[in-house]
Amino acid sequence: MILIIKCSCIADVSLSYKNLNIMTLYQTTFDIFNKNYMGSAAMAVIGQSCLGGAAAMYVLSNGTSILQMVQLAVIVLACIFVNTSILAQMKHKVVFNLLILSSILSVLFILLNTLVL
Repeated sequence: MILIIKCSCIADVSLSYKNLNIMTLYQTTFDIFNKNYMGSAAMAVIGQSCLGGAAAMYVLSNGTSILQMVQLAVIVLACIFVNTSILAQMKHKVVFNLLILSSILSVLFILLNTLVL
């Protein structure tokens, strides 16, 4: 029983340590993005547009059914939201969070359409 308690304590510590690492990575990356906002925003437009275009290509390579059209709409809207937030000069944190969301969605749909569909 003592061994079980020790293991659960170690698991709690490592889980909180992982969350701390993720938040530290997020905050460090956001600080760099915020410090060099003009250059980062320009690179974000180019990078996420290319990644969104690649995701759209992978989605459309599997056909044009309603499922692919929904996926395509999600990708296009995510990319439009990032570009619009930059052009509308929204808060830097909003732009950064939308950029992360758009990148995750694009990579998710690329993997989904490459491996699963």
